This record gives sequence, structure tokens and C-alpha cells, in this order.
Amino acid sequence: METIALFGAAGKIGTRIATALRDAPEFRMLYVEAGEAGIARLRERGLTPSTPEEAVREAGVIILAIPDVLIGKVASELVPMLQSGTLVILLDPAAPYGGELPERKDISYFVVHPCHPPIVCDEDDPEARLDFWGGKAKQNIVCALMQGTESDYLRGERIARKAFAPVMNAYRVTVEQMAILEPALAETVVLTCQVVISEAIEEAVRRGVPYQVARDFVLGHMKVNVGILFGYIDAQLSDGAKLAVARAKQTIFQPDWKKVFEPENVLAEVKAITQGRAAAK
Repeated sequence: METIALFGAAGKIGTRIATALRDAPEFRMLYVEAGEAGIARLRERGLTPSTPEEAVREAGVIILAIPDVLIGKVASELVPMLQSGTLVILLDPAAPYGGELPERKDISYFVVHPCHPPIVCDEDDPEARLDFWGGKAKQNIVCALMQGTESDYLRGERIARKAFAPVMNAYRVTVEQMAILEPALAETVVLTCQVVISEAIEEAVRRGVPYQVARDFVLGHMKVNVGILFGYIDAQLSDGAKLAVARAKQTIFQPDWKKVFEPENVLAEVKAITQGRAAAK
């Protein structure tokens, strides 16, 4: 039986992982929280808190479900105490890619991040269709072995599939590729565009369109656009739509916007995330 210590077990992602793993017969779980409020939340859920000292002494796997800004501090205190052969699992590429992890050759670092349930899905259960995070609805995950052996990767993926179940595909990438996916692709580009869409709906409302009408109109058109642009349906954008996009890109986007994917800009973003500040312009 594998003993796993979950640090940050009462946080948002920690709670979801604790729920997924607590009854898995192949794992013995240890739950770690730093403050009294977190410890109280664990006890309210019927979970017995462990101290960090107990966790590093007994666990062969450490999951750090804590904010990116704390990873460097916690890892610098924790990693020197780990048993040789310990697998450290991180849930975001920012700290690993940003150089926040201490060097230690006799442990392994594995990084996993959920893709979350896809917009286009085959879920029949209404509750699963409204699951935006994963846990009820099926999702994909991305995994990277930063340091360790192939058996360490397989060990990490096996745990990750349980932690984010139900999982369809576990895509193997490098830590650098995962940093391109997030923050560069998912947040810097896609989330920013979606925030602009939300603000555009607010502007339409300000100009007299009822909110429900504007929202439903946009969400419906977004579904059609997803179908066309990502190859789910055999259709093309109309000539008028293509012209509208070409004109709008000149107004809304900088001509060199793809520079956000350059390695130095990706690194600047992850450094800003781990340091809790806005990236320098």
C-alpha cells in the first residue's frame, strides 16, 4: 500500500483530491494543513490531520496542493527532510518551470495538471454536464516527469488518474510544454479573450441589449464556432465572418501578440505567478 501525504488537503484543489483518494484501497492517506482553520476543516470532514513531520517520515509520495506563491518556501523546508526515493507531485508547472524546487538527486518530481471537462462532451448525467472542474465529468490530464525514472512517471500517472478521476487521456508532455499550455495558452491568451468576451457582453447590455439575450446569443454562437474551428462539424466560417475577424484582429490585437509564447515571456509569467505579482511589461 502506498502512503501519500497531501499538503493543503483542506484547500480547494486539496479537498477535491482528498475526496477522490480517501477511499482508494491502494493508498493510505495523510492529510496536512498549516493553519488551525484548515485543520478544523479537515476534522469537520472526518479526516485526521497529520503533522508535516509525520508526513515526511511515513509517506513515499508527497502531493503539494498549495498556492504557487508558497511552493518555493514550503519545498525548501520540506525537501531536505524527505526520504530517499520520495515522489513529489506538483499540480501546476509554474514553480517547477520557474526554478522554485530545491535540487536533490535521490527524489523524483512529477507535475500534473487537469484539462478540466471539455466543452464538447458525451455526458448523460445532468450533474456531470454541469461539472466544470472534474470529479463527476470525464476529463483529460497532462503529466510531466521533471526528475526521476520511467517507473516514477508510471507511479505518478497512476496516482494522478485516481486524483482527477474519471480521466480519459493522460497526455505526457515536458514541464516546458506544460508551461506553454498554462499560463501562456490557457490563461495569457484564452482566458484573456474570454474576459474580453464577458466585457463585450456587459457593453452590449450597457447599450440596451437584455443580459440574458446577450449571454445566450454569445454562448450559442461560441458553440458553433467551437464546432467549426476545432473540426467537430463539417462546416466553414462564412466569408462575411472571415472578413469581420480580419478587420477586428487589427483593432483588438497587437500584431505581435504571439510573442507571449516566446520562452523568455513564458518564464516571466511563471516567475510572476510564483512571486504573486503582475508580469513586467
